[in-house]
Amino acid sequence: MEKQGLLYNTDRGSIIISEYGRNMQEMIRHLMEIEDRKKRTEAANAIIAVMAQMNPQVKESSDYIHKLWDHLYIISDYQLDVDSPFEPPVPMNEASRPQHIDYQNHDVKYGHYGYYMAKMIDIASEEENEEMRQALAYSIANQMKRNYLEWSGNVVNDQQILDDLKAMSKGRLALPDDAKLNGTNEILSKPVLSQKPGATGKKKKKKQANLKADMNNPNNPNYKKRKLQ
Repeated sequence: MEKQGLLYNTDRGSIIISEYGRNMQEMIRHLMEIEDRKKRTEAANAIIAVMAQMNPQVKESSDYIHKLWDHLYIISDYQLDVDSPFEPPVPMNEASRPQHIDYQNHDVKYGHYGYYMAKMIDIASEEENEEMRQALAYSIANQMKRNYLEWSGNVVNDQQILDDLKAMSKGRLALPDDAKLNGTNEILSKPVLSQKPGATGKKKKKKQANLKADMNNPNNPNYKKRKLQ
């Protein structure tokens, strides 16, 4: 004998907006069966009030009432016909897919230094002033060393950085073999946050103010001594 009224959720349709649950979805379906438009609109406003209680995080936005009405139309599969204070949402806007963004596929031989590092080397290689080009080469080499250490997490020999710089620039940026780059500890060490200027003075003034307040407090043992002087 089959029992009436027992139905598994797996046999039912999917919930359109899970935050409101299946019961709310059933209420909206019954709402659409009300023939009188005025009563249907009144019932829709009552359901909006219940939706606001069930989904309170929507209230964090300034247009949360508008969002609730949009959710009401979406759950009704855009079939609801009531006097809404807002324009019903367009189904095509919800179903439309965003424009696909392709991944950048730069062919960089030394990928651990990054694409933009290779671009920097190309630009610095075109510098005609020899002194300026050498200064740029030192700066780029130090940045290459930082990128390498962040990528590998291991110590890297300066000579390898210099060789890679020379190879990536096709010999246009060449530093001497005895060139000294920034040390590994200097590159990987985190900067120490210094105390804000004036902070000590503020604490001193606050301490003096508290001391003055304590001296005027009758519960302070020093208060009676001061009165006897």
